[in-house]
Amino acid sequence: MIKLSAFIAGLLFGLGLLLAGMANPGKVLAFLDLAGAWDPSLAFVMVGAIGVAISPLTWARQQSSSLLGKPMQIPIKRELDSRLIGGSLLFGIGWGIAGICPGPAVAILLTGHWQAFVFMLAMLAGMLLFTALERRRSH
Repeated sequence: MIKLSAFIAGLLFGLGLLLAGMANPGKVLAFLDLAGAWDPSLAFVMVGAIGVAISPLTWARQQSSSLLGKPMQIPIKRELDSRLIGGSLLFGIGWGIAGICPGPAVAILLTGHWQAFVFMLAMLAGMLLFTALERRRSH
């Protein structure tokens, strides 16, 4: 049941990204181009997503376990640190260069665009590098 619910949630998320235009690098880059031909439509998508998420997140914070019986894993850390800021900057730079972030990249993999595969390879390489650095840091 857990895998089925994860699959359904991922499918809904991917469909939402596609319908919202988040998997279209041109639309994303137009949203990020504040000084040029700015396209604010993705801002409405983000505000809508926040509006939809508020009620379930409020409910989840009050629970000790999920609907499937697993422990809730809501982040509790609130302070900004150099790792969070650095990671956010790297994410933003990558998003600005490629016009795509990890969720939409997975959603457009099946389109056959070689750029999506290059992006995914670079993302996976970054994840492996992070894992290696974390292991080294903890020892």
